[in-house]
Amino acid sequence: MVTLILASQSTGRVAMLRAAGVPLEAMPALVDEASIKESLAATGAKPRDIADALAEAKARKISGKFSAALVLGCDQIAVTAEGKILDKPESPADARAHLAQLSDKTHRLITAAVICEAGEPVWRIVDSAQMAMRPLSPSFIDKYVTDYWDQIRHCVGCYRIEAEGAQLFKSVSGNQFTIIGLPLLPVLDYLRIRGLLPT
Repeated sequence: MVTLILASQSTGRVAMLRAAGVPLEAMPALVDEASIKESLAATGAKPRDIADALAEAKARKISGKFSAALVLGCDQIAVTAEGKILDKPESPADARAHLAQLSDKTHRLITAAVICEAGEPVWRIVDSAQMAMRPLSPSFIDKYVTDYWDQIRHCVGCYRIEAEGAQLFKSVSGNQFTIIGLPLLPVLDYLRIRGLLPT
């Protein structure tokens, strides 16, 4: 029986898959994301290609050790209206600066998922969503980061839209699952094709 391993320590992705009835194991793939990003950005790679490469690197790393399993790697990138890629915040001050930069502007979330088998990619998808943030006052930003730092410190946009982060937005265009960090429905389709889920 083929099993699924999620190459991630994201509690959000684990919860999303388990809520959808997907049996899985979660195993973080320790790859040097910063180095991969810098290398690709230096060659002029597009943000979607960087997200895709990071997702593949995570899946490959675990897949090489568990050749009988399908390994799902994921990555998400936030891109400002000016085309700058935002990294995960390193501190609350960093998160406040990110949110101030995104305030009253539209940014893009790019989410990639790659499935590897026996160390090679066998399926992939890249999806995106447009996120229109309302104007945020400095006091709102400060309170939001203070109250939710532990929850948002691993989020590229410094928010969790599935929780009180919804208050940061005036509109969004895109799939809710993609925004949370995984293009879930296409993943489920592929898992059905591979026999991991009932048809």
